[in-house]
Amino acid sequence: MLEIAIRHNFPGFALDAQFSAPPGVTVLFGRSGSGKTTIVNAVAGLLMPDEGRIASDGWVLLDTAAGLRLRPHRRRLGYIFQEGRLFPHLTVRQNLNYGGWFAPKDAPRGEFGRIVELLGIGPLLERRPGALSGGEKQRVAIGRALLSAPRLILADEPLAALDEARKAEILPYFERLRDEVNIPILFVSHSASEVARLATTVVALDAGRVVAQGPAAEVLGDPAVLPTGAREAGAVISAVIARHHEDGLTEIDASGLPLFLPRVGQAPGSRLRIRIAAHDVILSRARPEGLSALNILPGTVRELRPGDGPGTIVALETRAGRLLARITRRSAAALELAPGTEVHAILKTVSVAPSDIGGGGPQG
Repeated sequence: MLEIAIRHNFPGFALDAQFSAPPGVTVLFGRSGSGKTTIVNAVAGLLMPDEGRIASDGWVLLDTAAGLRLRPHRRRLGYIFQEGRLFPHLTVRQNLNYGGWFAPKDAPRGEFGRIVELLGIGPLLERRPGALSGGEKQRVAIGRALLSAPRLILADEPLAALDEARKAEILPYFERLRDEVNIPILFVSHSASEVARLATTVVALDAGRVVAQGPAAEVLGDPAVLPTGAREAGAVISAVIARHHEDGLTEIDASGLPLFLPRVGQAPGSRLRIRIAAHDVILSRARPEGLSALNILPGTVRELRPGDGPGTIVALETRAGRLLARITRRSAAALELAPGTEVHAILKTVSVAPSDIGGGGPQG
């Protein structure tokens, strides 16, 4: 368990954040300027906060009250930046070996081959960074960080500089890190899709304060917690692939409820994490008929959260899990919605983007 408590004042901005990061991927989530990178830099030792304590299982990186501050090179951290920051004059193999030079003498040996296989970079070993795509560079950067035998990995928006195709290429590798590498990962993001796919734990930040912390399904499904605004609202459900159909659809089992998605490239039995955007959910009091939409989920209204404008966020409990719907206040009034109201949530199959479908990992 990584324990972080930091206070720091900048001109016009004050950071006061305290949270715990359990094993897995802890995502710091919020708008630009909310304090995410400041926290990561304090953990890395690149920023000395006014007050703070950072520790993990008796391993203390910082304790200002005790006058303790480990220098950055003694913190045993792997840092993955937005850009790969590889040495252009070295081959991929040499860049990876550079990470190994920082591993302690008692670090496990034989990790090179396992990490190369994990990240699928074997064919790249003799190339130089100039011959790599953005996604390939990031995979090599991840490998270099892992080969330093870190006790913690920091990833500061590592996908922000990539286009959608490269993000789709590299996200599964971060999922594998979450599921197969026993190293805590502190991951910075302002993308709800990344959070939904990767997070074991979400720490939502707003204006330098922690506004929520917990599993992804819990935090993203709370209409009171919208750190990047109502337009990005969406909930996360867990499901298992039931079967693939010849017409290009994949049928999933969401806690006994069959739903359909555009074909997913994983085998039946595979577990998925799926983000459903609130603006893609339509509500009906009666079960609709004669619609093209294939996914209709019975549910009960749990909470309504009006916004500053004409919209409101409706939180629903369904058999598949918590859903959010973003509708107008006028529609909510016309449907006479209130906590306890039974409704049907309607979701078009094609509205679920591939970037919102992730594989593996713990539920939540």
